Amino acid sequence: MTPVLITGCKGQLGSEIQRLSSGFSEMSFNFTDLEELDITRPGDIRTYLDHNPVRFIVNCAGYTAVDAAEDDKKMAFKLNAEAIESLAKISAEQDIQLIHISTDYVFDGEKNHPYKEDDPVNPQSVYGKSKLGGELALQRLNTGIIIRTSWLYSSFGQNFVKTILRLSGVKDQLNVIFDQTGCPTYARDLAAAILQVIRTEISHEKTPRHEIYHYSNQGMCSWYEFATSIITFAGVECNILPVLSKDYITKAKRPRYSVMSKEKITAAYDIEVPHWMNSLKDCMDELTAK
Repeated sequence: MTPVLITGCKGQLGSEIQRLSSGFSEMSFNFTDLEELDITRPGDIRTYLDHNPVRFIVNCAGYTAVDAAEDDKKMAFKLNAEAIESLAKISAEQDIQLIHISTDYVFDGEKNHPYKEDDPVNPQSVYGKSKLGGELALQRLNTGIIIRTSWLYSSFGQNFVKTILRLSGVKDQLNVIFDQTGCPTYARDLAAAILQVIRTEISHEKTPRHEIYHYSNQGMCSWYEFATSIITFAGVECNILPVLSKDYITKAKRPRYSVMSKEKITAAYDIEVPHWMNSLKDCMDELTAK
């Protein structure tokens, strides 16, 4: 079996990879979080890999508190950029294929059609800049597969879906932004795509390389449309009101438009990408059944 290390295994994506891992019998998994492996400490990474050699690392760890990052720049860059450079250097030295998860926030959101992987980056927030720092580290070392994603949610952890469900249970009315457009990503779909990437890389016996891909669910929507769909699937009585970004102030600037093209990853790995509405319903069915 091919050994695979998953970092950040307690987050949304790491938890979904754990759930799906039994369906990929050609791989053996080491699931780690901060308690088992602190990726901000290069010595710890080397020691862990000395005792647990792997062929792939999927880095699901990261600083994801977008607004908090504006006041915690040092920690955001430490986890999203400096730690990634350490992972990249060590992976390159040991011929490990690193798969790193990045974000649509590396774009400024000024386009009006889906972003492709080679479009210019121009992050507008500390979070986006720190994630780009990680990408640039991989680029300098010419190693690591980067998968940019957006609007991640699942039945695990904290996310927009669970926040809307919670607030709609205690409020009759919610204000949600309608002039920011992107695409929700069900973490389980992304987890399945990552595992398919690894399966394909194993079968092709490729040496570690550097490449960038985009993955989110198909389609697009505003946060308002996303929230309205959540309420509809939940069967909850709550009035969702559309508001402008300028009337809903946040510390970090969000991209106005961050829909990403999935053509490259679907062609390279024969991945079928579900529509966001279908995936949302699957997640909602699980959440409302609890």
